[in-house]
Amino acid sequence: MEQKVNISMLQISSVIGNVEANIKKVEKFINESLPNKTDVLVLPEVWTVGWSCSHFIESAIFENEVKDFLSDIARENNINIIGGSFITQNGDNYYNTCPVFDRNGNQVASYSKNHLYSYYGCNEGKYITKGCNPVMVNLDGINYGLTICYDIRFPEIYRAYAKAGADILVNCAAWGSKKPIPWEMMTKSRAIENQCFMLALTQSGYIENNEYNLGESRIIDFKGEEISSIMKDEGFTFGELDLNSMYEFREKSPTLNDIKDTYEVKILCAKY
Repeated sequence: MEQKVNISMLQISSVIGNVEANIKKVEKFINESLPNKTDVLVLPEVWTVGWSCSHFIESAIFENEVKDFLSDIARENNINIIGGSFITQNGDNYYNTCPVFDRNGNQVASYSKNHLYSYYGCNEGKYITKGCNPVMVNLDGINYGLTICYDIRFPEIYRAYAKAGADILVNCAAWGSKKPIPWEMMTKSRAIENQCFMLALTQSGYIENNEYNLGESRIIDFKGEEISSIMKDEGFTFGELDLNSMYEFREKSPTLNDIKDTYEVKILCAKY
Protein backbone atom coordinates (compact mmCIF):
# COMPACT_ATOMS: atom_id res chain seq x y z
CA MET A 1 0.00 0.00 0.00
CA GLU A 2 1.35 3.42 -0.96
CA GLN A 3 2.08 5.50 2.13
CA LYS A 4 2.98 9.16 1.80
CA VAL A 5 2.65 12.18 4.08
CA ASN A 6 2.79 15.89 3.26
CA ILE A 7 4.74 17.96 5.78
CA SER A 8 4.64 21.75 6.16
CA MET A 9 7.11 23.44 8.52
CA LEU A 10 6.67 27.11 9.44
CA GLN A 11 9.88 29.05 10.11
CA ILE A 12 9.26 32.38 11.85
CA SER A 13 11.06 35.07 13.80
CA SER A 14 9.19 35.36 17.08
CA VAL A 15 8.50 38.68 18.78
CA ILE A 16 10.35 38.39 22.09
CA GLY A 17 8.00 38.12 25.06
CA ASN A 18 4.82 38.82 23.10
CA VAL A 19 2.65 35.71 22.95
CA GLU A 20 -0.36 37.47 21.43
CA ALA A 21 1.71 38.93 18.58
CA ASN A 22 3.25 35.54 17.81
CA ILE A 23 -0.13 33.81 17.76
CA LYS A 24 -1.37 36.43 15.28
CA LYS A 25 1.76 35.96 13.14
CA VAL A 26 1.33 32.18 12.94
CA GLU A 27 -2.39 32.57 12.25
CA LYS A 28 -1.68 34.99 9.39
CA PHE A 29 0.82 32.64 7.76
CA ILE A 30 -1.60 29.72 8.03
CA ASN A 31 -4.56 31.67 6.67
CA GLU A 32 -2.61 33.15 3.77
CA SER A 33 -0.10 30.53 2.68
CA LEU A 34 -0.48 27.10 4.30
CA PRO A 35 0.54 24.69 1.50
CA ASN A 36 -2.26 22.67 -0.04
CA LYS A 37 -2.52 18.99 0.90
CA THR A 38 -0.74 19.54 4.23
CA ASP A 39 -1.13 16.52 6.50
CA VAL A 40 1.15 17.65 9.32
CA LEU A 41 2.10 21.22 10.30
CA VAL A 42 5.24 21.68 12.41
CA LEU A 43 6.10 24.82 14.41
CA PRO A 44 9.46 25.79 15.98
CA GLU A 45 10.61 25.78 19.59
CA VAL A 46 9.25 28.54 21.90
CA TRP A 47 7.59 30.27 18.96
CA THR A 48 5.14 31.84 21.41
CA VAL A 49 7.77 33.83 23.30
CA GLY A 50 11.07 33.60 21.40
CA TRP A 51 14.40 32.37 22.72
CA SER A 52 14.59 34.58 25.79
CA CYS A 53 14.78 32.49 28.94
CA SER A 54 13.96 35.43 31.21
CA HIS A 55 10.51 35.65 29.55
CA PHE A 56 9.72 31.95 29.83
CA ILE A 57 7.96 31.85 33.19
CA GLU A 58 5.66 34.80 32.53
CA SER A 59 4.56 33.26 29.22
CA ALA A 60 3.22 30.10 30.93
CA ILE A 61 -0.03 31.91 31.80
CA PHE A 62 -0.93 31.66 28.09
CA GLU A 63 -0.75 27.84 28.07
CA ASN A 64 -4.49 27.25 27.66
CA GLU A 65 -4.84 30.02 25.08
CA VAL A 66 -2.06 28.51 22.96
CA LYS A 67 -3.56 25.03 23.22
CA ASP A 68 -6.98 26.33 22.18
CA PHE A 69 -5.43 28.17 19.23
CA LEU A 70 -3.59 25.09 17.98
CA SER A 71 -6.63 22.89 18.49
CA ASP A 72 -8.79 25.26 16.44
CA ILE A 73 -6.20 25.48 13.65
CA ALA A 74 -5.95 21.68 13.45
CA ARG A 75 -9.71 21.16 13.34
CA GLU A 76 -10.46 24.00 10.92
CA ASN A 77 -7.78 22.91 8.45
CA ASN A 78 -8.15 19.15 8.96
CA ILE A 79 -4.45 18.76 9.73
CA ASN A 80 -2.27 17.27 12.44
CA ILE A 81 -0.06 19.74 14.31
CA ILE A 82 3.28 19.20 16.01
CA GLY A 83 3.16 22.44 17.91
CA GLY A 84 6.80 23.34 18.30
CA SER A 85 7.01 24.23 21.97
CA PHE A 86 5.74 26.65 24.55
CA ILE A 87 6.16 26.96 28.30
CA THR A 88 3.85 24.89 30.49
CA GLN A 89 3.44 24.75 34.25
CA ASN A 90 2.86 21.76 36.52
CA GLY A 91 2.81 22.71 40.18
CA ASP A 92 5.99 24.64 40.92
CA ASN A 93 7.77 23.36 37.83
CA TYR A 94 7.89 24.79 34.32
CA TYR A 95 8.61 22.81 31.16
CA ASN A 96 9.56 23.48 27.55
CA THR A 97 6.78 21.39 26.02
CA CYS A 98 5.86 20.24 22.52
CA PRO A 99 2.10 19.51 22.13
CA VAL A 100 0.62 17.37 19.36
CA PHE A 101 -2.92 17.70 18.00
CA ASP A 102 -4.82 15.42 15.63
CA ARG A 103 -7.08 16.46 12.76
CA ASN A 104 -10.05 16.76 15.11
CA GLY A 105 -8.23 19.24 17.34
CA ASN A 106 -7.63 16.74 20.13
CA GLN A 107 -4.33 16.94 21.98
CA VAL A 108 -2.96 13.41 21.62
CA ALA A 109 0.56 13.81 23.05
CA SER A 110 3.07 16.17 24.62
CA TYR A 111 6.83 15.96 25.00
CA SER A 112 8.89 18.02 27.45
CA LYS A 113 12.48 18.80 26.48
CA ASN A 114 14.82 16.22 28.03
CA HIS A 115 18.07 18.21 27.74
CA LEU A 116 18.25 21.88 28.76
CA TYR A 117 20.76 24.28 27.23
CA SER A 118 22.57 26.43 29.79
CA TYR A 119 25.88 27.40 28.21
CA TYR A 120 27.46 30.44 26.53
CA GLY A 121 25.25 32.83 28.46
CA CYS A 122 22.03 30.84 28.10
CA ASN A 123 20.35 29.68 31.29
CA GLU A 124 17.38 27.54 30.32
CA GLY A 125 18.02 25.18 33.24
CA LYS A 126 17.54 28.04 35.71
CA TYR A 127 13.89 28.41 34.70
CA ILE A 128 12.85 25.06 33.23
CA THR A 129 12.66 21.50 34.57
CA LYS A 130 13.84 18.58 32.43
CA GLY A 131 11.30 16.25 30.88
CA CYS A 132 11.42 12.64 32.03
CA ASN A 133 11.37 10.54 28.88
CA PRO A 134 11.10 10.45 25.07
CA VAL A 135 7.62 10.49 23.52
CA MET A 136 6.65 8.94 20.18
CA VAL A 137 3.23 9.73 18.71
CA ASN A 138 1.32 8.01 15.91
CA LEU A 139 -0.46 10.28 13.42
CA ASP A 140 -2.40 8.69 10.57
CA GLY A 141 -0.45 5.46 11.02
CA ILE A 142 3.03 7.07 11.04
CA ASN A 143 5.30 7.19 14.11
CA TYR A 144 6.96 10.50 15.00
CA GLY A 145 9.76 10.75 17.59
CA LEU A 146 9.70 14.16 19.27
CA THR A 147 12.71 16.23 20.34
CA ILE A 148 13.48 19.88 20.97
CA CYS A 149 16.62 21.82 19.99
CA TYR A 150 19.54 20.83 22.30
CA ASP A 151 18.26 17.24 22.29
CA ILE A 152 19.90 16.92 18.86
CA ARG A 153 23.31 16.63 20.55
CA PHE A 154 22.27 13.38 22.23
CA PRO A 155 22.02 10.59 19.63
CA GLU A 156 20.86 8.14 22.29
CA ILE A 157 17.33 9.55 22.29
CA TYR A 158 17.06 9.16 18.51
CA ARG A 159 18.38 5.61 18.64
CA ALA A 160 15.72 4.85 21.25
CA TYR A 161 13.08 6.14 18.85
CA ALA A 162 14.47 4.04 16.00
CA LYS A 163 14.39 0.92 18.16
CA ALA A 164 10.80 1.74 19.13
CA GLY A 165 9.72 1.92 15.48
CA ALA A 166 9.97 5.59 14.54
CA ASP A 167 9.39 6.57 10.92
CA ILE A 168 10.03 10.30 11.24
CA LEU A 169 12.27 12.12 13.73
CA VAL A 170 11.36 15.69 14.69
CA ASN A 171 13.51 18.45 16.14
CA CYS A 172 11.79 21.78 16.79
CA ALA A 173 14.44 24.37 17.65
CA ALA A 174 15.44 27.96 18.23
CA TRP A 175 19.01 27.46 17.03
CA GLY A 176 21.62 30.20 17.27
CA SER A 177 23.16 31.62 14.09
CA LYS A 178 26.74 31.01 15.29
CA LYS A 179 26.38 27.21 15.00
CA PRO A 180 25.32 26.43 11.40
CA ILE A 181 27.62 23.44 10.89
CA PRO A 182 26.50 21.47 13.98
CA TRP A 183 22.84 22.11 13.06
CA GLU A 184 23.22 20.79 9.53
CA MET A 185 25.57 17.93 10.35
CA MET A 186 23.75 16.60 13.40
CA THR A 187 20.27 16.73 11.92
CA LYS A 188 21.44 14.89 8.81
CA SER A 189 23.41 12.41 10.90
CA ARG A 190 20.39 11.55 13.06
CA ALA A 191 18.48 10.76 9.85
CA ILE A 192 21.25 8.65 8.33
CA GLU A 193 22.20 6.61 11.38
CA ASN A 194 18.59 5.76 12.21
CA GLN A 195 17.28 5.37 8.62
CA CYS A 196 14.44 7.79 9.34
CA PHE A 197 13.12 10.98 7.81
CA MET A 198 14.13 14.07 9.80
CA LEU A 199 12.13 17.27 10.28
CA ALA A 200 14.62 19.91 11.42
CA LEU A 201 12.84 23.21 12.06
CA THR A 202 14.24 26.28 13.76
CA GLN A 203 13.41 29.96 14.09
CA SER A 204 15.01 32.72 12.02
CA GLY A 205 15.72 36.39 12.60
CA TYR A 206 16.79 38.65 15.45
CA ILE A 207 16.49 37.52 19.08
CA GLU A 208 17.93 40.19 21.40
CA ASN A 209 21.32 41.43 22.68
CA ASN A 210 22.80 41.16 19.18
CA GLU A 211 21.93 37.45 18.94
CA TYR A 212 20.17 35.85 15.95
CA ASN A 213 18.41 32.61 15.13
CA LEU A 214 19.99 30.59 12.35
CA GLY A 215 17.03 29.68 10.17
CA GLU A 216 18.06 26.99 7.65
CA SER A 217 15.19 24.61 8.40
CA ARG A 218 15.26 21.35 6.44
CA ILE A 219 13.20 18.28 5.65
CA ILE A 220 15.74 15.47 5.30
CA ASP A 221 15.29 11.96 3.97
CA PHE A 222 16.58 8.69 5.47
CA LYS A 223 19.83 8.94 3.47
CA GLY A 224 20.60 12.47 4.63
CA GLU A 225 19.47 14.21 1.44
CA GLU A 226 17.41 17.41 1.60
CA ILE A 227 13.85 17.17 0.35
CA SER A 228 13.18 20.86 0.94
CA SER A 229 14.60 23.77 2.93
CA ILE A 230 14.18 27.43 3.77
CA MET A 231 17.14 29.63 4.61
CA LYS A 232 16.77 32.97 6.43
CA ASP A 233 13.26 34.11 5.51
CA GLU A 234 10.02 33.53 7.37
CA GLY A 235 7.62 31.14 5.73
CA PHE A 236 6.85 27.52 4.95
CA THR A 237 8.97 24.73 3.61
CA PHE A 238 7.01 21.76 2.28
CA GLY A 239 7.85 18.17 1.44
CA GLU A 240 6.10 14.98 0.42
CA LEU A 241 7.60 12.02 2.26
CA ASP A 242 7.37 8.59 0.61
CA LEU A 243 7.44 6.11 3.49
CA ASN A 244 7.53 3.09 1.18
CA SER A 245 10.90 4.14 -0.24
CA MET A 246 12.26 4.25 3.30
CA TYR A 247 10.90 0.81 4.16
CA GLU A 248 12.41 -0.62 0.96
CA PHE A 249 15.77 0.97 1.78
CA ARG A 250 15.72 -0.54 5.26
CA GLU A 251 15.04 -3.98 3.80
CA LYS A 252 17.99 -3.70 1.43
CA SER A 253 20.32 -2.31 4.08
CA PRO A 254 19.07 -3.44 7.52
CA THR A 255 21.87 -1.81 9.49
CA LEU A 256 19.67 -1.27 12.54
CA ASN A 257 19.60 -5.06 12.97
CA ASP A 258 23.36 -4.98 13.57
CA ILE A 259 23.16 -2.84 16.69
CA LYS A 260 24.66 -4.66 19.66
CA ASP A 261 22.78 -4.77 22.96
CA THR A 262 25.78 -3.33 24.78
CA TYR A 263 29.09 -1.76 23.86
CA GLU A 264 31.45 -2.47 26.71
CA VAL A 265 34.67 -0.51 26.37
CA LYS A 266 37.94 -2.31 27.10
CA ILE A 267 40.56 0.05 28.48
CA LEU A 268 44.08 -1.05 27.65
CA CYS A 269 47.19 0.60 29.01
CA ALA A 270 50.52 0.40 27.28
CA LYS A 271 53.46 -0.72 29.44
CA TYR A 272 56.72 1.18 29.16
